[in-house]
Amino acid sequence: MPRFWTALAVFAITAASALSPVQADELQDISKLLRGGQHTQALERVNRYLAGRPKDAQGRFLKGLILAEQNKTGEAIDVFTKLSQDYPELPEPYNNVAVLYAAQGQYEKARQALEMSIRTHPAYATAYENLGDVYTKLASQAYDKALQLDSSNANAQSKLALMREITSGSQRSGAKPAPVARAPEPPARPAEPQKPAPTVIAQAPAKAARPEAKAPPEARAAAPATEEVLKSVRAWAQAWSSKNVNAYLGFYAKDFKTPNGQPRASWESSRRQRILAPKQIDVSVEAPKVNMTGDNTATVVFRQNYRSDSIKARSMKTLLLVKVDGKWLIRQERIGS
Repeated sequence: MPRFWTALAVFAITAASALSPVQADELQDISKLLRGGQHTQALERVNRYLAGRPKDAQGRFLKGLILAEQNKTGEAIDVFTKLSQDYPELPEPYNNVAVLYAAQGQYEKARQALEMSIRTHPAYATAYENLGDVYTKLASQAYDKALQLDSSNANAQSKLALMREITSGSQRSGAKPAPVARAPEPPARPAEPQKPAPTVIAQAPAKAARPEAKAPPEARAAAPATEEVLKSVRAWAQAWSSKNVNAYLGFYAKDFKTPNGQPRASWESSRRQRILAPKQIDVSVEAPKVNMTGDNTATVVFRQNYRSDSIKARSMKTLLLVKVDGKWLIRQERIGS
């Protein structure tokens, strides 16, 4: 089955603004203990950490991961549930509650938690994938119940066989229940690039000089188009950062594909609330890659860095853009490359 069954989601959001370097280092050390399988020591350290910072979201999330790794499912569910109550804007705690409920066979509770996760973050792909797995389990149970009531129901028999084939096929692919996802190591700071030594180019006689190769017309045309696309993406991020909701929403095309087919008005209302809720927002676009898929269409893949007064998130983002009346607008938006 998909990764829903292999691991709890890694918490990508940290309480950024309030963490001192010492506290950040402490969380790093606890994460290393967790990844190293030293669960008892990790739990002791995180409990000491939380004694001084009982509301810290990252510390509480780590505690939930540790408890889940120790198979203390009830305690882990309690940690993630309370975390979702205190930080309802975070989708990961809901997702992890669902994983734990599903491991107990409580698929209806898992479904409810996943729908809350998606409501909180409509672009959270992991929750959608997990919800599909839960629906598969619920469908299997329903078909099985139908056969208990009517064993001659051929349609129910074939559908149940299909559900079991889907489940067994996913398991054969290598996915199975496994320990909690390991928290990722912080990225290493890249070494400063060395400046190349200056080179001296020998001057060739004029008669031997070759004519300068010219780029094909389509390549010359693509360069300004790429710059226009990037300029639009950065302006979109700037509107988001400045909490200019009207300008932000203006970067989305009329035929924008809202998450899960949500009505455009509902999606805009949700985005407006999420943007205006924090006191401060900073969104940056890192290492963008533009692919011109046509004269008036483009795809941009980049790392999105989001920071507010309460949370911080880094994720890969893909935008599909279309040129309308000379302006590049977002037709589709998704997490991941």
